[in-house]
Amino acid sequence: MPRPPGFSATRSDFKSILKLFYGDGIAGDFAELFASHLALAAELVRAAKAGNHAAAADAEARWYQNADQIAAFLGSINPYWSAIEWQKMLYDHLAMTKTEAVDLLTQKYEDSIALLEHIEREALVMADRMTQGIAKQFSQYFK
Repeated sequence: MPRPPGFSATRSDFKSILKLFYGDGIAGDFAELFASHLALAAELVRAAKAGNHAAAADAEARWYQNADQIAAFLGSINPYWSAIEWQKMLYDHLAMTKTEAVDLLTQKYEDSIALLEHIEREALVMADRMTQGIAKQFSQYFK
């Protein structure tokens, strides 16, 4: 499946890292949530590209529901991760990603490139938050 704009990590990347600290079950659960996240993003782009506004709105609503599930999941497995903070970061990421995809579809390439830089910075902030939480929760491995 092609990757939607703004996404670079794969489901197996996250699963491999989380498995080291949380085991197969939690890593697998997250991998499934993340796979749904990517599939919903692709569905949203396909619907928007086809001009199917109802299908796009439905996919977008389910994309945000999936973000809620991811945020709650992360908040439940690590005491240093706040579900509310994850939700805010994910919502910001989804909004930027949607705008970037629209920019591409409407051939606003300069806007798309500029926004992609913001998306990348936000993704790095999320990666830092994830790393910091793991390092705090499993500090015995990071001395």
